[in-house]
Amino acid sequence: MKSKYRHLFFDLDHTLWDFEKNANETLHTLYERHDFARYSTFAVEQFISVYSDINHALWRMYQNNKITQKQLRETRFVRTLTKLGVAEADIPTNISDEFTDLLPLKSAVFPYTHEVLDYLKPKYHLHLVTNGFNDVQALKLDSSNLTHYFQELITSEHSGHLKPDPRMFAHALERTGATAAESLMIGDNLECDVLGAHNAGIDQVYFNPDKRRHFNTITHEISCLSELKTFL
Repeated sequence: MKSKYRHLFFDLDHTLWDFEKNANETLHTLYERHDFARYSTFAVEQFISVYSDINHALWRMYQNNKITQKQLRETRFVRTLTKLGVAEADIPTNISDEFTDLLPLKSAVFPYTHEVLDYLKPKYHLHLVTNGFNDVQALKLDSSNLTHYFQELITSEHSGHLKPDPRMFAHALERTGATAAESLMIGDNLECDVLGAHNAGIDQVYFNPDKRRHFNTITHEISCLSELKTFL
């Protein structure tokens, strides 16, 4: 059956680019670079766990327009390390910049990412819609050999709005010349990607590799990217 879709909009982090794996590798590097092992109060696993919790909380605040990009970047390591017992005066002043510089150079993607994009590219117009930052997202795409698949990289910085704001999706449609009826949004975040697209009149694919329970009505749900080939 011929698909009704012409434009596929992908989220990047946690959908194609394996954010957790790449972030963990980067945090390992920073832990060793700054010799945090000298603090007997926490091991690298605790450093990663505490950072992850704080970063997720700050990202939720950023997505709800409660803090700025600058505040997110400046706050996450200070909160992490002070919670782990490091005096604020002893926190490396450039650690947030180091993380931002190192992270997008990592290349891990989810299984079947390249195979599925190779399959989809000749059939559809592929685009990215992300709440990530312009400079960082572009580097991630280059590092993981994903740039050439996508016609448009649409970020919250470009649009002035964050998913799930319908204006972000309206901007994406306008930028690509697509209509909602011929578009499909593919992402891992139930609120930002799936419900955001639904509220904008766009069909959705919920990428749910951990098979989390929910009670939402969704156009399609997958646990592996390879499943996209069964209906596209």
